[in-house]
Amino acid sequence: MDEPRKRAVLLALIDALKERGSWCGETHIQKCSYVLEEALEVPLGFDFILYKHGPFSFDLRDFLGEMRVKQLIEPEPRPPYGPSIKPTQVGENYQQKFPRTLGKYHDKITAVADKLGPLDIDGLERYGTALYAIRELPHASAEEQATWITDVKPHFPFESAVSAVSDMEEFLVQVSGTEFEAES
Repeated sequence: MDEPRKRAVLLALIDALKERGSWCGETHIQKCSYVLEEALEVPLGFDFILYKHGPFSFDLRDFLGEMRVKQLIEPEPRPPYGPSIKPTQVGENYQQKFPRTLGKYHDKITAVADKLGPLDIDGLERYGTALYAIRELPHASAEEQATWITDVKPHFPFESAVSAVSDMEEFLVQVSGTEFEAES
């Protein structure tokens, strides 16, 4: 996907998260972008690694910075915590230039925003890391994947890791059985 379309998809994701009452900080955008790319095959082209709070892309962080410089997004202060990210009016107008791209990915963005939007940082870390484990160990059982999670993230209780893997597997089954708008 080229950079203009990536910007439009990320702006639509931010809007979808905001519509669901999400805090919509960078962590939300990072984890939702990871799930869009890995679970729903939206070709954003960001490289993710397992980092402090789950999957993280330095490329995406830089891309969001570029979007801020282009005045497509801006921070929204939310004391006493870090800022949320919201589209500017320029960003809202920008999205209108890409109706086919946004139509193509609308249902996928919505599915991810519905699943991850309401979560706090801990929930985002759990689900993002669960998907990472599923991708790293595709033939392992949920218990083996949960063990891998607790090995790399010892602060996760084993039961929480098993639950996150199970919930993410259910989400993957749910979205794989969903007919998204045909790609054109």
